[in-house]
Amino acid sequence: MVYCHPMTDRRLPRRRPQRIALLAFPGIRAFDVAVITEVWGTDRRDRGVPPFTLLRAAADPAVPVPLRGGLSLSPDTPLDRLDDLTPADLVVIPGIEDPDADLPEPVLDALRRAHARGVPVAALCAGAFVLARAGLLAGRRAVTHWHLAGTLAERHPETRVEPEALFIEDTGIWTSAGTAAGIDLCLHLVRTTHGAETAATIARSMVTAPFRTGTQAQFIEHPTPRADRDADALADVRAHALAHLDAPHTVASLAARAGMSPRSFARHFRATTGTTPLRWLVAQRVAAARKLLERTDHPLPEVARRAGFGSEVTLRQHFAAHLSTSPRDYRAAFRHPTGTTASTASTASAGSATGGSSPIAR
Repeated sequence: MVYCHPMTDRRLPRRRPQRIALLAFPGIRAFDVAVITEVWGTDRRDRGVPPFTLLRAAADPAVPVPLRGGLSLSPDTPLDRLDDLTPADLVVIPGIEDPDADLPEPVLDALRRAHARGVPVAALCAGAFVLARAGLLAGRRAVTHWHLAGTLAERHPETRVEPEALFIEDTGIWTSAGTAAGIDLCLHLVRTTHGAETAATIARSMVTAPFRTGTQAQFIEHPTPRADRDADALADVRAHALAHLDAPHTVASLAARAGMSPRSFARHFRATTGTTPLRWLVAQRVAAARKLLERTDHPLPEVARRAGFGSEVTLRQHFAAHLSTSPRDYRAAFRHPTGTTASTASTASAGSATGGSSPIAR
């Protein structure tokens, strides 16, 4: 199983919005450009989302960048301005249509310089090939679309290609699997710098799942059904677990609720979700704890109890393992300015997994 290590804490001074640089050059995928623009280029301040500054950086910003399907992107920032006048806090590379295409040397140089300055760099889908050509994946773990994983490994044997994960981080370099996994990575990067509440608000406006872990499998093989009945049973089990995260769930107890043997339950659960029951449960508990820390003033032992960790010690251990921070430091960084009541907080765990039922709004 591939583990996704959280990005080093890069909380920004509140004096300016976070700057995200989208590197634009011929051959990038329109879908990924749209995802990056939707996540960081849409004004959602009316919903409490802080503003971002999205820079569309290209070697020559006076020339539109052609995209597949007759579309084009109008850049607004020269690549060399990312070094000094308009430094980026995050650089994102869309996927490319052709992994064999020639890549502009100014783009590769900009990536190398950004990484040398300690700026996190993320590549969606086949954008991993761009990172590899820039020499940034040598000795690092990376992921790309499952169909291209073998090609990446063959052409760049110095890269440790992980074919299954949705997204991966290795020492400041992020890569994602194909298409929808790019959305997961972008939302995760928002969650890392601005908290789970902000990421969930953006996800709701995009009508997408707010939280899929990087370890979830990108290519899920479904067994021959008993299907509708099994799927309904598993959906009921997940809903029950989310509504009772503070209960002492085990694979055996969850399997009993689904009317399956533990072995059969574990197999069907993984086929449906791409992960194991206990890893899924821990991920949901971490997500619930994050919301409670952001939205309530509950003391840490109470947060641990409500999220299902039982003790503050266990809560701290999981935050260290999953987020590379402590619950206390997380609250200090991401505490929502307006606070909520205890009754609102009690629904935090369910909201973390369902995305809530708020009206769609940009």
